[in-house]
Amino acid sequence: MGKVNENIRVRRKQLHLTQDQFAQKIGIKRSLVGAYEEGRAEPRLELLQKMAGLFNISVDQLIGDGSETTATDERKYQRGKEVLVVTIDEYQKDNIELVPHKAAAGYLNGYADAEYVKELPRFKLPFLNTGTYRAFEISGDSMLPILPGTIVIGEYVDDIRTIKNGKTYVLITNREGIVYKRVFNYVSESGKLFLVSDNRHYAPYQIDAEDVVEAWIAKAYISVQFPDIDSKNDISVEQLASVVLDLQKEILQLKSDKK
Repeated sequence: MGKVNENIRVRRKQLHLTQDQFAQKIGIKRSLVGAYEEGRAEPRLELLQKMAGLFNISVDQLIGDGSETTATDERKYQRGKEVLVVTIDEYQKDNIELVPHKAAAGYLNGYADAEYVKELPRFKLPFLNTGTYRAFEISGDSMLPILPGTIVIGEYVDDIRTIKNGKTYVLITNREGIVYKRVFNYVSESGKLFLVSDNRHYAPYQIDAEDVVEAWIAKAYISVQFPDIDSKNDISVEQLASVVLDLQKEILQLKSDKK
């Protein structure tokens, strides 16, 4: 039956589904999914139709050698209210699109436009785990020792409520544009995110969670410049958290004084 086992495995991963999640969606046991993907069993036509419907492809594409699936070079994922567009290669694997600094303003208007995304440079990094990644060229010196011009590769965050305190993220925001900061998550308490620069010359600030269009947790970076480490400028995550808490207390005090 062609390469159906490989096609099932690749398509499932492209939807970011575990074998158990995939099994639940098509109404079978997880062990059967494993058997199909390893080529130890072949699904019946009725089940192939369910799978093809979930993958939004034809049964012929699912059981074929994949040649029919190269007619398009982009894929769209629905992420809540937003649509995430990624380009794909001839093997139906996601590319990493690069958003250069000069394209940052256009990205705010074109991030959900397939034609715009397909015009972005793209590349591969074989050492990254399965996931959806995008690369952004950083400007400014607010995140030293990460230097201006550095390419930060981020993995897509489905839900900003899962942002982890003290980790660095590239955030696409309506008001601030594209920012790369260390983020502290107060979404459940106040609907806010606190953004902190590693360069202490820049003051922390807060933004509304609803202002965030996309969030990408930093996983790697590429730079042609080696940073000079200044030990006097080092600051720990614990110190940053303390700065954020102090800032939050000041904001709450200001609100209290106005009452």
